[in-house]
Amino acid sequence: MSVDAIMRTTFPEGYAVFFGADGKVIMTPQSFEHSSTIKSMLYDTVVSLGRRAKTSSDVYLDFPADENSAPDLAILREDAHKQGKRYSFEDVLLIAEVVSVSSARKDYDDCTAKYARYGIPVYLIVDPYAQEAVVHTQPAKTGYTAALTRKYGTGKLPVELADGRTFTLDLDELPLPEPETGSR
Repeated sequence: MSVDAIMRTTFPEGYAVFFGADGKVIMTPQSFEHSSTIKSMLYDTVVSLGRRAKTSSDVYLDFPADENSAPDLAILREDAHKQGKRYSFEDVLLIAEVVSVSSARKDYDDCTAKYARYGIPVYLIVDPYAQEAVVHTQPAKTGYTAALTRKYGTGKLPVELADGRTFTLDLDELPLPEPETGSR
C-alpha cells in the first residue's frame, strides 16, 4: 500500500492500525475492556516478576515461515536478546491474548494451534466476555495437551514459567465489559 493510498484511507473507528516494515497492514479492533485487561496483566507481571522483567505488548515477535505475531502480552526469558530488530519466538515463556468480539475464533483456535506448533510453553487466553482465563501448557505439534480454565473472581492464578519463575494473574482485578448505552 503506498503512502498516498494510506493517507486517503479512512480506517474503521475502534481499530488500531499497524504498518509493518514488511508492507503488511494490520487492523486490530480495540475496546476499553481489551486495553484495560492488557494493562491489568502488565501490572501483574510487574508484581509477579519485577519491573525489569522482559515483557512486550503488541510488539512483533519473529516466528518461522513469516508467521510473525504481535501478542497482547509476551513474557520473555531474562537472557533474551534481539535477533536483528525483534525477539524470536524461541525467547518466549508465555503469550497471552485478550479476546475481543471479533477475535474469539482466532484467539481460541488459530493462535492455540500456532503457539503450540512452535513450542510456546504457556499460552494464556483471557476472555472478558466469557469472564474466564484459559492456561494452555504442554505444547505439541497438534496443539496443547493440557488446559486449565478459571473464572474471573476466583482469586489469584499462578502460572509456572519454564525458567522457574511464577507469573500470577489476579482474576479478581480483571475488568468486566460494560454494557453499551445510547450512542454518541
